[in-house]
Amino acid sequence: MKVSKKQIKMAIFISIFVGTILTIINQGEAIFGDPKINWFKVILTYIVPFCVSLYSSSVAQTDTK
Repeated sequence: MKVSKKQIKMAIFISIFVGTILTIINQGEAIFGDPKINWFKVILTYIVPFCVSLYSSSVAQTDTK
């Protein structure tokens, strides 16, 4: 399974977009209020969409061949 630069760039874009939305949803009170931000959860919130996007685009590319 080969991953192209285009797939990596798209996965980064998706992880930034989706990760930001999910971080605001999940950590909104901490961002805009008093509680502390859970940085471990924030990092995972960006890593998971990146991995899912990269994996799914790789599988889709393999399926079309």
